[in-house]
Amino acid sequence: MSPTDPVRAFLDDHEQDLLDELRDWVRIPSVSSEPEHEMDVLRSANFLAGRLRDMGFPVVERWGTEGGPAVYARWDVDPDAPTVLVYSHHDVRAVREATWGESAAFEPQGRDGRVYGRGASDAKGQVLVHLWGLRAHLAASGGTPAVNLKLLVEGEEEVGSPHLAALLADRREQVSADLVLLSDTMLWTLDAPAICTGVRGMVSAHLEVRGPQRDVHSGAVAGAAPNPCMELCRLLAQLHDDKGRVTLPGFYDSVEEISPEEREALAALPYSDEDWLARTETSTVGGEHGYTTLERVWVRPSAEVLTLIGGDPIGASRGAVPSVAQADLSIRTAPAQRVAEVAEQLRQWVAERISDKVHYELTVSEESGQEPYRTPEDTPALKALGAAMAKGFGAAEVGRMRNGGGAPASLLTESTGAPVIFFGTGLPEDHWHDSDEKVEVEALLKGAATMAHFWPGLAEVHRGSDGG
Repeated sequence: MSPTDPVRAFLDDHEQDLLDELRDWVRIPSVSSEPEHEMDVLRSANFLAGRLRDMGFPVVERWGTEGGPAVYARWDVDPDAPTVLVYSHHDVRAVREATWGESAAFEPQGRDGRVYGRGASDAKGQVLVHLWGLRAHLAASGGTPAVNLKLLVEGEEEVGSPHLAALLADRREQVSADLVLLSDTMLWTLDAPAICTGVRGMVSAHLEVRGPQRDVHSGAVAGAAPNPCMELCRLLAQLHDDKGRVTLPGFYDSVEEISPEEREALAALPYSDEDWLARTETSTVGGEHGYTTLERVWVRPSAEVLTLIGGDPIGASRGAVPSVAQADLSIRTAPAQRVAEVAEQLRQWVAERISDKVHYELTVSEESGQEPYRTPEDTPALKALGAAMAKGFGAAEVGRMRNGGGAPASLLTESTGAPVIFFGTGLPEDHWHDSDEKVEVEALLKGAATMAHFWPGLAEVHRGSDGG
C-alpha cells in the first residue's frame, strides 16, 4: 500500500475513533444465549442502528424476531450498479468471568496493539471494519458509495440463528442482492492474507445415557449395575478409527476429495507445527491420516465431543454410580454433505453401537444445522476482493484458504439467489468463544482499508462484466 494512500491516511487519522466505538459496543453484553441479557441484545442492536444513521444510510431498521433483533440498513445509489448484502452478527458468546485475566469481558482494555473484550473480534470488530471501511471509501470518493449496499447484522448467530431462515423468507425482497459478503470468518495471518473461499457445515447433537433409576451407592451395586458414564465413554471412544476417520456409516460417501489446485494453494500458506501450536494454544497435532493440518480444519469433515458430564463433576464425590451421563457433539461437514443425511447417520451409529443395558435419548438439532458452502470459483467478485486485499494489507500476493467454522452461507445464497464471498478479520489466536478474546488493531485497519478499496473495485469489475 502506498504511504500516500488516502484510504489508509483516513483510517490512521481516525484510528482512535474506531477503537472508541469498538470499546463502547463491547461494553454492551449482548449475550444471546442467556435470557437475562435480552435487553442488552436490544441495546446492542440500537447502538449499531444509531451508528449507521450517523453515517448517512437512508434506510435503517431494527427487525424483531422471536429471539434477538437484527439490524438492517440500505443505501441505494445506482440501479445499474451491483447490490451487495453484507451479513454479520452483533450477539456474543456467554463468558466465565473467573477465567478472564487480561480484562473483564465487558470492560474492554487496549494495550500492545490489541483490544481485549468479548465480541472485539467475533464479530463486533468485523462489523465496524465495514462501517469504517465505508467511511474511508466515502471520504476518498466524494461521499457516495460505488455500489448499492445492504447490511443485515443479526442478533442470534451465537445460538445457531434459529429465526434467520424465517426472517430472510419474510424479507426476501429487502435482502435481495447480486452478491452476499459474509463477515464472520478468520484470516490466516496479517503478513500472509488469504481469501476465504468456503466454510464447513455444522450438525449439533445432545446424547443422554441412563443407567440406574437413581444415583446408587457404588458399594451396593458396583460390578452389576449399568454405568452410564462408562457406556458413554465406551461409545464415544468409537467415534474415530485408528486413522482418525469418523466412523458414522456412509459419512464419507459424498465428501469430495481436495482438488490438486486447492491443495497447492493451502500448502503455499506459511505454516509450521510450532507456529500452529503456539497460535492456537493446543498441545499436539493429530487428525485424519493423509491430510495436512490446514486441510483437516478447513476442508475435511470432523466430529468432536464438546461437553461430557456425569456423576459429581463439582464438589466431593458421593461414591455413587450415576443414573445419567450426557455429551454434546459437534460435527463439521464438508461440501456435498447434508445436515439431514449426517443426522440420520449419527442416529444409526448410536443405535447400532450403544449397549442394550442402558437407555438413551439422542437429540439432533437439524433446524439449526448449517450446510457447508464453497464460493463458485468463477464469481467475478473474487478478483476484486483479491485486489482490494493486496492494497489493504500491502501484500504482493493474496492466497486462498477456507474456514473451519460454520456460517449461514448456504442459507443466504438460497434466500437471495446470489453467490456468497467471505471477508473477516479474525485470527486463530483471537480466542473466539474463550476467555480473553482480543482483536489486533492492525487487523481492523487493514480490513477497513480492504473494504474501502473493494467497493470501487467491485463496481469496476461489474462494469467490465457487463461490457461497459
